[in-house]
Amino acid sequence: MKFTLRVQYIVFVLFCFPFLSHAQLLNDPAAIKTVQKSLDHIYNYEFDEAGHVIDAIEKKYPNHPVTYILDSFVLYWKHLPIKDNPTKSKEYIQKLNLALSATEKKYGKDTKDPEGMFYVMVARGYMAMMYNYRGEMLNAAGEGKKAYNAFIDGMKLMDKNPEFYFTSGMYNYYVEVYPEVHPMVKPLLVFFKNGDKALGLKQVDVATRSGVITRAEACFYLAHLYIKYEMRPEKAAIYLDKLTDWYPRNPLFIMKNAEALLLAGDYDDAAKQITALRKYTTGFYPIAQHTFQGINYEKNTKSDAAAQKEYLAALKIPHDDQYTKEYHAMAYAGLARISSRAGNKPKAKEYYKKCLEKAEYRILMKEAKAFK
Repeated sequence: MKFTLRVQYIVFVLFCFPFLSHAQLLNDPAAIKTVQKSLDHIYNYEFDEAGHVIDAIEKKYPNHPVTYILDSFVLYWKHLPIKDNPTKSKEYIQKLNLALSATEKKYGKDTKDPEGMFYVMVARGYMAMMYNYRGEMLNAAGEGKKAYNAFIDGMKLMDKNPEFYFTSGMYNYYVEVYPEVHPMVKPLLVFFKNGDKALGLKQVDVATRSGVITRAEACFYLAHLYIKYEMRPEKAAIYLDKLTDWYPRNPLFIMKNAEALLLAGDYDDAAKQITALRKYTTGFYPIAQHTFQGINYEKNTKSDAAAQKEYLAALKIPHDDQYTKEYHAMAYAGLARISSRAGNKPKAKEYYKKCLEKAEYRILMKEAKAFK
């Protein structure tokens, strides 16, 4: 993922679709069910079906911010990674600005209405995500700051609405971990409310079980936290298994599930996900396929020669900074281990150095730094 909420922790508010509160659309159980249906279609890459459902929402609630947010969500998943598509990126930002305008028109400027606050958070969070992936950290922080008050107010509403557990949990976790990883943002967070990483993990877990609209994002980003920061891939696999069961046509969920299972040492189940991933032959998925197959050869079947071939094939494909940069780091780490076993310590050091230039996962950085 990766979700106040500086870049990444904003990046995770971004996907939350907590459209439940105390307003017209949210007081309509049928509308909430329809919104959930549209999200299920989007996650499962059924974009035409999602479009029909969104049209129905627009017809019943014309010019409502939720329709613009859903439209932006379709753009995001349909053109993944959207940051690499200038035309669609522009359209994406336009949809989010329309959502903000519709929110202000419906709820007023600086609204304190729970539903309105959520639309502000979602739109601002999505824009922060885009800036983050473009490397425009200060702009991302600026969007996060604009959403801050709504975010903090939302933390008081968890008892009334379980959807708030996701946003509150992501805040509690990322406001603590992000400055650890990116010290440059510490001055921007000095006036922000302190968080609690352990509490944040618990709150996002509640969202995976109790949330309706936020459950998928909660599963995805909780898995991300367990892999990247907590070094607990076996925990991540629990949530990613759910996602691939719910949305079997989503290649990103398949890719991340294979990754978690491999890192957790569950090679048999990982092999099934790798097989499912093979049918996606464009975009950044081939990098994942080669890297994952390399890990399987190296650690499961103990074939260093076959693993080396796969790792080198992965490194020949340019990576995407958002989704597959870490797979280059994994490939370099694999080549380092193979070189070490072959008695070529200088080459192993060289590969681990390249690994550290790419790696963001703590488990990989720990391995590379420990090599002497």
